[in-house]
Amino acid sequence: MAKHIILLSLVALSFSILAVAFESSPLQDFCVADSTSSARVNGHVCKNSASVVANDFSFSGLHLPGNTSNPNGSRVTPVSVAQLPGLNTLGISMVRIDYAPWGINPPHTHPRATEILTVIEGSLEVGFVTSNPDNRLITKTLHMGDVFVFPVGLVHFQRNVGTKNAVAIAGLSSQNPGVITIANAVFGSKPDVSGDILAKAFQVDKSVVDQVQAKF
Repeated sequence: MAKHIILLSLVALSFSILAVAFESSPLQDFCVADSTSSARVNGHVCKNSASVVANDFSFSGLHLPGNTSNPNGSRVTPVSVAQLPGLNTLGISMVRIDYAPWGINPPHTHPRATEILTVIEGSLEVGFVTSNPDNRLITKTLHMGDVFVFPVGLVHFQRNVGTKNAVAIAGLSSQNPGVITIANAVFGSKPDVSGDILAKAFQVDKSVVDQVQAKF
């Protein structure tokens, strides 16, 4: 009997840990983000419910193509709590991603969200890399209507493998998923990570690191 009680306690503890690892469930109908408040909380302060209007729960413009004329050949249009205040405390957000021919959404992570992506137009090569020590690449080519999921925190990417523009819509399990683009974080930090450290980490000459850092 004692063993059963201990086992049940451990299971309950595991579920508790899992629950606090993600955004908590709302305790009221909604908590529209108040961008004018100077208070700082883990999320956003609630707007007075009496002043909430339909526009707090609405976003327009996701039908518009993003400008992909940049070195990566892609553009992410986010719909997170910053663009849609009604998402506050709801634990979801979304993005539109546009890709020029052979454009990429470069390797990056979302520290606070799992992502589920659907191809709307074109074909995409997608993938993510598992954590150490395996660092296994899980990859697949997707076509219109295909869906792929990127687990929370893992490095992932997409590339347009067609000769025409491609479009994807993705949902994320956070009102504010965050994004860490690997190249920008490693080579474009402010101030710079020491070139000696990066040269040793990437097993290249420091002059190579200096050249790459200069691009960021």
